[in-house]
Amino acid sequence: MRTSGDVVTDRAVLVSVVVPTRGRPELLAKAVASALAQDFSSFEVIVVIDGDDGMSRTALDEVKDARLKVIDLAVNVGGAEARNVGVRAARGEWVAFLDDDDEWLPHKLSRQMVAARRSNAAWPVVSSRLIARTAEYEAVRPLREYVASRQASEYLFCRASLKDGPYAMQTSTLMTPRELMLAVPFRCGLKRHQDWDWVLRAQRVLGAEFTVVDEPLVIYRTEDGRTSVGRAQDWEFSLKWGREMRTYFSARAYAWFVATECASRAAKSRAGFAVFAEIVREFLLEGRPTAGSALMLAGYLGLPQSWRESAHRLMRRWRRSGMTTARSGVQAAIGAKC
Repeated sequence: MRTSGDVVTDRAVLVSVVVPTRGRPELLAKAVASALAQDFSSFEVIVVIDGDDGMSRTALDEVKDARLKVIDLAVNVGGAEARNVGVRAARGEWVAFLDDDDEWLPHKLSRQMVAARRSNAAWPVVSSRLIARTAEYEAVRPLREYVASRQASEYLFCRASLKDGPYAMQTSTLMTPRELMLAVPFRCGLKRHQDWDWVLRAQRVLGAEFTVVDEPLVIYRTEDGRTSVGRAQDWEFSLKWGREMRTYFSARAYAWFVATECASRAAKSRAGFAVFAEIVREFLLEGRPTAGSALMLAGYLGLPQSWRESAHRLMRRWRRSGMTTARSGVQAAIGAKC
């Protein structure tokens, strides 16, 4: 492991920003620039290059900023362990995460630090809304509000409407004390659901308390054609993970998870009747269906492929119709002053 970057004293570093990366030098440069452009004064940025990746190293070598530190891993260890490596190397009291294909708004850290300092919890975990961006539209998500008295799984999976999405507590929105991350690291070996897995496990730590800043502080790219394991249609992995983590879900949240993650992936991969029947059984026997989750499940498993594609096109037009308003809201969020 090799590191570079000027030394930043421990006392000066309050927040350590951890950015795992592999094979996305152009996007990485934008992500790092957005982190370095924070209006918060005391932080370091730690980029963990996950295996041999000369192009990413070259892109980072062009950044002349004493707050940037680069860690080169000799072999690919995956995003979860790359984040853990960054946490162990961090010198800040707090750790925040940024995926290499996302960006932060300039006041992300300052807004979250205000929320963190208002908390009386031993281990505050601060998230935020985000701006979901595609080539066609951008919108603030999730629509649902976080309720501290409810389980985290309810916020993660129970959608407020058909326009809502699975964007709650996405990795790039998270900031928490480094000590909590050392006690509850990201779980290695998961090819998907790494952020949800961490949130569900962290909520059970005595003294952990979640806060969600209402305004969007992260730009999250969702559909621009890049390959992503998070978008792979592997229904079997999602169902296996859900069953393993079942006790961390409320029954209502689990029904939503099965409907939106497992059923959607099974439908898109054109799995057979036996798979659909297995998913329906899981939905009915292990979850507590609601009208919304039942409608979502029926839409994915009950409609012909051509009908689902037509519905998807209609949804896209519906979203595009509100694009101007959404973009105006986004610009207002970006221009907001502390």
